[in-house]
Amino acid sequence: MSKKSKAQARITRNRILDAAEKVFQAKGVSHTPLHEVARSAGVTRGAVYWHFKNKVDLFNQMYERVNLPIDSLAVELTRSDEPDPLGRLQALCVSVLRDTVRNPHQRRVLDVLFHRCELIEEMGAVVERQQQILRDALDRSARLFRNAVELGMLPVDLDCERAAVALNSYIRGLVNSWLLLPDSFDMEAEAESLVIAYFHMLSESVALRR
Repeated sequence: MSKKSKAQARITRNRILDAAEKVFQAKGVSHTPLHEVARSAGVTRGAVYWHFKNKVDLFNQMYERVNLPIDSLAVELTRSDEPDPLGRLQALCVSVLRDTVRNPHQRRVLDVLFHRCELIEEMGAVVERQQQILRDALDRSARLFRNAVELGMLPVDLDCERAAVALNSYIRGLVNSWLLLPDSFDMEAEAESLVIAYFHMLSESVALRR
């Protein structure tokens, strides 16, 4: 394939992904046949299948394109020689909240995931992928907290696994609530204060002790 053809293919693929975000958000994933995505993107149904195996593949690649850092928790943050795991994690969490407000792709994809993706048999592979993403995020969060304990940044008796569950539930819950009712709070302006509140809890809450 020539360089021009590859560039055109990338443009077409991104048009399909953009269309999928909007149509899935408007109609829900299970109620959207791929020919509607194709029509919205201004391409043929065959073009959609050339780029994506099926609706599940389209959904997964749509999700991967926004590359949510809270799901991946970059490997370097969980290394034992990371000098400031808490500071970097705090900055990452603030970024996730603010980017959800600022980035229309991230906002639409998360709205689809939380509110427009029916967990039916057809979407089984999506559910399994999201479960694995959450398992990985919990494992990496707990590892990061253990590193912070070793560095003297957190109490020695912190229950790192419980703290990891609380972190992921807290950030996902904030995003979910804001997407459902954006006027309820200014997530972009309040992001830093909301994240600091959680990190304060890590040191002060007896409920997070072993």
